[in-house]
Amino acid sequence: MPKLAIPLIHVANAAAAEEFYCNLLGFRREFAHRADRSQSDPCYLGISRDGGWVHVSSFSGDGLAGGVVNFLADSVDALHTEFVKRASPSRSSP
Repeated sequence: MPKLAIPLIHVANAAAAEEFYCNLLGFRREFAHRADRSQSDPCYLGISRDGGWVHVSSFSGDGLAGGVVNFLADSVDALHTEFVKRASPSRSSP
């Protein structure tokens, strides 16, 4: 019996996806697998936030472009406020 399902998002650019999810939305990179460590793509990333996981891949054939992942939150308004604050042009670079 499965205990957990982790959604997979297909992306064209793993570095841009990591920037968006980790640096903008506050996810943490848990792992990254690259076929060639000297190249940023293709890459398979595991990211997490608040106990939730998402896998992100730029490998050909992994996932489908245009997929959807729903995140459940205790307060959608608080999460939205955080995301807006993180996206603010005045935020300092990591």
